[in-house]
Amino acid sequence: MGQIGDREGQRKVLLEALSVFEKAKRPGEVIHLPFTWPEDPKKTDWQPPEMSPLIKFYLEDIKKARQAQG
Repeated sequence: MGQIGDREGQRKVLLEALSVFEKAKRPGEVIHLPFTWPEDPKKTDWQPPEMSPLIKFYLEDIKKARQAQG
């Protein structure tokens, strides 16, 4: 939630997200928060430099499942 190291920005996002519990009138209601990502999503490089251990462990299963989907 927010950019790495931006504690204040992350706190704002978290508090605003929690406030939805007070604002929502019914289950499934969507409330758009007033935040935008500072970079163009197509240019955002958010992937870590190396694969997570969990993904590395299941990589072959993931590939097989994607191939089975067609």
